[in-house]
Amino acid sequence: MPIDPLPGPTPAVPPASATLAALAVDPVRAFHAQLDADWQYWMHEYPEWATQLGYPGHNARWTDYRPEAMAARATYLRASLARIQLVDSASLPDAERLSYDLYRDQLETAVRGLDFHYDAMPVRGVVPHHLLMPVNQLEGVLQDIPLVVSMMPASTVRDYETLVERLEQVPDLIEQTMALMRRGVEAGLTPPRVTLRDVPAQATAQLVDDPLTSPLLAAFQRMPSSIPASARARLTAAAVAAFEGRVRPAFAAFHAFLMLHYLPACRETTAIAALPGGAETYAYNVRWHTTLSRSPEEIHEIGRAELVRIRAEMDRVQAATGFTGTFQELAHWLRTDPQFYFRDAGELLAEYRDIAKRADPALAPLFRRLPRTPYGIDAVPGATAASQTSAYYQPGAFAAGRAAMMFANTSKIESRPRWEMTALTLHEAVPGHHLQIALAQELYGLPDFRRHSNYTAFVEGWALYAEHLGDEMGMYVDPYAKYGQLTYELWRALRLVVDTGLHVMGWSRDEAIRFFAAETPKAAEDIVVEVDRYIVWPGQALGYKTGEIEIRRLRAEAERALGDAFDIRAFHDVVLGEGAVPLDVLAGRVRTWIDERLTAVGGESIE
Repeated sequence: MPIDPLPGPTPAVPPASATLAALAVDPVRAFHAQLDADWQYWMHEYPEWATQLGYPGHNARWTDYRPEAMAARATYLRASLARIQLVDSASLPDAERLSYDLYRDQLETAVRGLDFHYDAMPVRGVVPHHLLMPVNQLEGVLQDIPLVVSMMPASTVRDYETLVERLEQVPDLIEQTMALMRRGVEAGLTPPRVTLRDVPAQATAQLVDDPLTSPLLAAFQRMPSSIPASARARLTAAAVAAFEGRVRPAFAAFHAFLMLHYLPACRETTAIAALPGGAETYAYNVRWHTTLSRSPEEIHEIGRAELVRIRAEMDRVQAATGFTGTFQELAHWLRTDPQFYFRDAGELLAEYRDIAKRADPALAPLFRRLPRTPYGIDAVPGATAASQTSAYYQPGAFAAGRAAMMFANTSKIESRPRWEMTALTLHEAVPGHHLQIALAQELYGLPDFRRHSNYTAFVEGWALYAEHLGDEMGMYVDPYAKYGQLTYELWRALRLVVDTGLHVMGWSRDEAIRFFAAETPKAAEDIVVEVDRYIVWPGQALGYKTGEIEIRRLRAEAERALGDAFDIRAFHDVVLGEGAVPLDVLAGRVRTWIDERLTAVGGESIE
């Protein structure tokens, strides 16, 4: 459960002499003390993340991106790594050693990331945060400010006062962000201009005339009746004043900065290799997102082999549909025939909710443990929908009373086919992201950093594996839904080819789009959004197929070794039981479990 944060500035890492003395007395206690102190420090330094996790006490602030604050975080990170290096892991009991190994690796990875202008926070996020390229079509102040505000508690007078305080500080965050962008321009570190085409509109979407129509003030439109009317009037007036006097002018200034200064300075190239240190940065990102030591060229070839395998499966499913044309003709039909599309956004959301409701009871035969945290399905916010993918998952914070949410994109509804919806729901909700992430959050016996770690290969690999579970759950009730699942798997294999093609093999953006369109029936709008995502998040797309291949391989290995003794629910317990971990750690856990099961049934070890 969350613990109360330290009041005021978090103290620095204890000196080495104090650490050595503590280690001599009790290394386990000293290790736990470091984990607790570091966690409180990172929550203090990154209050947006604290809000997301439901960690109390930091909801009135934003991260400080002044140069001295960033330098202090880097100093703390290096000192924390030096401190943990004093611990003799052999002196720790087995139950603690995995946490030690994982935390030390995260610290070492974060310290290496400082060389590439990445922020200092060691706990893995979706992508490492590039300080000098802090804004693109998917992340930055235009997306993060509305998201964080939407996650804030809104039950008491103090909650609403805190919300107003945070709104009043929006100009500071935006000004600091613009300062980082200016430094990026000076250093030759900018995103490709073509990927930012929707960003100015994301800024103008915040410039509403009536403050109470802004999503930032949505909580003031639904204030609970427990708050007296006089307080509601006072708080609403304060929020309107903050928006008109602070927030709207700040977003207007940011829009002007984008149009007059930043966009003209952004680069025409798309590959990360075109940036200073780009090749080394990509190698770092590949290791970050796959947790494996594979070269981009090897990953590229794995992707091509997967394309051949999946296409053969798609041909078999196509035969079951009775469609007799070519793959390209079927792709065109699936993209364009009205029977595969909704005309109303409400109907689209209702269908997603229906799929999720059918998935919930089908979990019982496959899982012994299910999360307590509930989830819902809602539309992607309109201000960012044009640059967003078809759907995404937002974790909840059960301790703070906030449910998780799957957001489905209802913009350009003519590009959102029915046949992709089942696989997408299984990926983003259950048994995909929601089941895995919520279960990890509820592993209260683990250190906080482990309950909230986000190894891309594990988290996204699990969600892609979850799409396959739809067969065992009876979710693919017609061949088109199954074809949609294979389309999504093909899409993730394409990512291995396209991401490495863009950033290592000299592919242009147009080449990547053409290759994608020739190989998948996905809608043209989705393809463009996806390719632009790979461009601004280099390497992130490699984690999905990498992780899914490993999880499926480990399951097949367990099924071969155990035969009739294989228990799918027990296997899933093993995979999910320690939270997100690197793939080599997962493989070790599964093989240990196989050996234990073989011993229990009198079989032979797999070694």
